[in-house]
Amino acid sequence: MWDYFLVIAQGIPTSLSLMAVSLMIAFVLAIIFTFLLSMENKFVKSLVNGYLMLFTGTPLLVQFFLIYSGPGQFEWLTQSPLWALFSDAWFCAVLALALNSAAYSTQLFHGAVKAIPKGQWETCAALGLSRLDTLKILIPYALKRALPSYSNEIILVFKGTSLASTITILDIMGYAKQLYGTEYDAITIYGIAGAIYLVITGIMTVLLRKLEHKVLAFERV
Repeated sequence: MWDYFLVIAQGIPTSLSLMAVSLMIAFVLAIIFTFLLSMENKFVKSLVNGYLMLFTGTPLLVQFFLIYSGPGQFEWLTQSPLWALFSDAWFCAVLALALNSAAYSTQLFHGAVKAIPKGQWETCAALGLSRLDTLKILIPYALKRALPSYSNEIILVFKGTSLASTITILDIMGYAKQLYGTEYDAITIYGIAGAIYLVITGIMTVLLRKLEHKVLAFERV
């Protein structure tokens, strides 16, 4: 079992790096989309809502396969400099995770913005602030309120990295599948992989709960 663990544990840095990079990209995209949804341009809002429907309404596994295998069918893309990116499995995994997480995070953040009390909007309007300036003030407040839900999204993204093994990436599950191909000890090998995910998500949950307690301290004052 120890030998199995040492092999599978080699994928931990890859899984964590996929999660970290994907979350950073997704967070930036979610903030941008939240601003766009909170503005009054109906055309832009319809485009963003279309994106949200696409990525929240289809399985993440399908998105992995489309982003990794789909671009190769377009000759103009395979002949362009972009092919260096789209032919790389790690980039495709990050892109799929980031776009998927950005869609769910946008829903969380925009929901938090809509939950802001009407009086705060009216106060900003009374001060003569524009819609954009008002959002710059209120969105950071909304993000704090959305942190408990966003913590769950962080955990889901980490668990979602397990699908990266389906496009040849040697993460935790990738090494587990590779090991199973030679040892055929499914219960032990996948049990160890599951235990690794369980321990890491447990640690992340504890740390995120402490962060929530600190960030939301203003509500207890």
